[in-house]
Amino acid sequence: MQKKAKIFLLLGMVLPFFLSGCLTASHHREQVQDDSTDRMTVGKVQREIRVGMSGAEVAQVLGSPNIVSTDEERREVWIYDKIATDRAYSTSSGGVSALILGWGGGAAGAGSGGISGSSGASSTSQRTLTVIIKFGKDNKVRDFAYHTSRF
Repeated sequence: MQKKAKIFLLLGMVLPFFLSGCLTASHHREQVQDDSTDRMTVGKVQREIRVGMSGAEVAQVLGSPNIVSTDEERREVWIYDKIATDRAYSTSSGGVSALILGWGGGAAGAGSGGISGSSGASSTSQRTLTVIIKFGKDNKVRDFAYHTSRF
């Protein structure tokens, strides 16, 4: 009877390892996604950019613009154009393994066999954020706008 108890205890400890499940690509993406506070986001633009700020203050918040140009009245316009690609890959293998223990005739043998398989998933998406900051003749922010998309 002791041998059967040991076998059940062993199976209870080993079986969950062999029956572990798979994680989806979206779950992996959540785990590895960059949530850096230095990243330019719509929320950052909404919270921190204000009419009347100087160019130095804007650059401190958002960094250097991608494009600097002037409008028809020779006032500066700064354009930030950010594109990010998110890729998540998930591969999993799982299966059921059987532990075969045999006793008999004074000889003991042990072996294992099983059925296993693998699967995978991937996900790719892109985000864009365009911010346009218009300065007045006094070199202070007179207006700003932004556009974001995800596909």
